[in-house]
Amino acid sequence: MANKPSIPKGTRDFSPAEMSKRNYIFDTIKDVFKLFGFEQIETPAMETLATLMGKYGEEGDKLLFKIQNSGDYFSGITDDELLSRDCAHLAPKFCEKGLRYDLTVPFARYVVMHRGEMAFPFKRYQIQPVWRADRPQKGRYREFYQCDADVVGSDSLLNEVELVEMIDEVFKRFGINVAIKINNRKILSGIAEVVGESDKIVDMTVAIDKLDKIGLENVNRELADKGLSDDAIAKLQPIILLEGSNTDKLAKLRDILSASETGLRGIDECAYVIDHATRSGLRAELQLDLTLARGLNYYTGTILEVKSLDVQIGSISGGGRYDNLTGVFGLDGVSGVGISFGADRIYDVLNQLDLYPDAARGGTRVLFINLGESEVSYAMSVVKQLRAAGISTEVYPDTAKLKKQFSYADAKHIPFVAIAGSEEMADGNFTLKDMTTGEQRRVTPDGLLQALR
Repeated sequence: MANKPSIPKGTRDFSPAEMSKRNYIFDTIKDVFKLFGFEQIETPAMETLATLMGKYGEEGDKLLFKIQNSGDYFSGITDDELLSRDCAHLAPKFCEKGLRYDLTVPFARYVVMHRGEMAFPFKRYQIQPVWRADRPQKGRYREFYQCDADVVGSDSLLNEVELVEMIDEVFKRFGINVAIKINNRKILSGIAEVVGESDKIVDMTVAIDKLDKIGLENVNRELADKGLSDDAIAKLQPIILLEGSNTDKLAKLRDILSASETGLRGIDECAYVIDHATRSGLRAELQLDLTLARGLNYYTGTILEVKSLDVQIGSISGGGRYDNLTGVFGLDGVSGVGISFGADRIYDVLNQLDLYPDAARGGTRVLFINLGESEVSYAMSVVKQLRAAGISTEVYPDTAKLKKQFSYADAKHIPFVAIAGSEEMADGNFTLKDMTTGEQRRVTPDGLLQALR
C-alpha cells in the first residue's frame, strides 16, 4: 500500500474557503499600499547565498534554507573534506543558493541592480512567500507570506510617519485592535554607550528584544553570558523598564542619555515620528517601547512593531530604517525604511476573532440547477448577465437528481439556487431559493439580478 502523503512541518495547505479569507487580507493590504503611492515588484524565490548571508545576524544565518547544487555537487571536494563532516565548511561548497528569508534584502539587491531604471525616492510593495528554518509553533511557520512596503532614496522622517499611518489604516480596515510599538536603534546605541558597553550593542539588543518572551531574569542571564559586566546590566535595568507616557519616557531619556550625541539624535527622531503620527489621528495606540530592538542587524534608526491587543500571538507587523543595507551591494548613501505585514499571523488573528466580512468568505453566489439541455439553454443568457455584473455564478454540469445538486450547493455554502423548469420557462422567469431560510419565490431575470446584488 502506498505511503500516506504529507507536507513538511511548518507548511500548510489552504482550502478554497481559506484562500478567500487570505485573498481578503492580501487585497486589503494591497489597497492601502496603493493608496499611499507604492508600486508592486516581485523577486525570485531563491537568491544567491552571497546575497543572503551576513544580513540577518548570526542567528538569522542559521535559519536560512540552503538549496543543494544540482549535478555533481561533490566535484572539487576532497575526500578529506568529506570525511571531516564540517558542515560550516562544506555547506558553501554544496550550496550556492538559498530560499529568501525576507523580502527586504532581496529588495536591496533589486535596487542596486535596477537603480538606473527607477526614480528616487522609490516606493515599492511586494507580497510573496519567504522561508525560515525555524522550529514550527503556533503562529510561526517555515513558509509564510510577507507583505512589505519600503521607501528608498529619502532620509525624511515623514516616510516613517506615513508607514505608521499605513499600519493604522490596515488594521482599522481589518477591525483588529493593535498597539504600534516604536523605538530607535540610535537610542539603543546611546544606552549601550552610557552603560559602558558600546562594543556589545548587537549582543545587548538581541537579548533585550526577547524580554516579552523569556522575562527579565533570563535576559539578564543572556546579557551576562554575552560578556556584559554586572555594573552595565544594573545600569540597564531602570532604562529598559521606564514607565509613563511617551512624553514622560522621552523626557527621562534626555536626562539619561545627555552625554550621548547618538542617543539624543535618536530621541529627536522618535519624538518627531510620535508627534506627527499622533497628530494625524491614529486609531491605534502608538507606544514608545525601549525593549523593542528587533535583533536584525540592518536597522539603524526607527524600529516599529505591531502587537494584537485581543489575541496572544507574536508581532503581526514590523519594520524600520536601514540606512546601510544597500551599501553591502556596492551602492552607498541610499537610505531606506520599510514595514512588513505578517499575513499568516493576521490570518490567525482574524480567524480567532471572527472578523471576516461576509464578502471575504467568498465562493459562488448562485447555483443554477440542471434539469436538462433545454432548461440549461434557457438559463445561459441570464448566467452570462449575472457574471457580467460581477456575481459569481455556477451551472451544475450534469443532469443529476435534485437532492445531489442541492447537496452540492450546501457543501459549497452557496447561498442561492436558481431553478428553471417547464413552468418557469413558460412564464419567462425563475424560482430563486434562499438556502439559508428555505424561502422560495418567482423572479424575472431582472429581478434575479437585483435579488443577488
